Amino acid sequence: MSVDRIFEALASAPRRRILAYLSQTDLTAGDIAARFEMSQPAVSKHLGILEASGLIWREKRGQHVHYGLQQESLSSTLVHFLSEVCPKSRPLRAESAAAARRKRNPSQ
Repeated sequence: MSVDRIFEALASAPRRRILAYLSQTDLTAGDIAARFEMSQPAVSKHLGILEASGLIWREKRGQHVHYGLQQESLSSTLVHFLSEVCPKSRPLRAESAAAARRKRNPSQ
């Protein structure tokens, strides 16, 4: 996944709104489209860009396709970017890595 692709995906207000909705729960494409005043094909295009950037996942369940947020992808990319451009953010990187380890191994 490329930082450029992620920032490209985040450059769009509708895509940021989609990410906000998906941060609460996974949704079908129809559920997402119902929250916007745009065509289903336009929503599908936004979902495709978000998926290609690695920010969301998709899964077919029966007749519907569900979408959800890839939280680790967004947070790790942004923390990595900040650590490169802002030396003061380096502690955030260490904190983020520790949180990821705890999530993978909850007993630690």
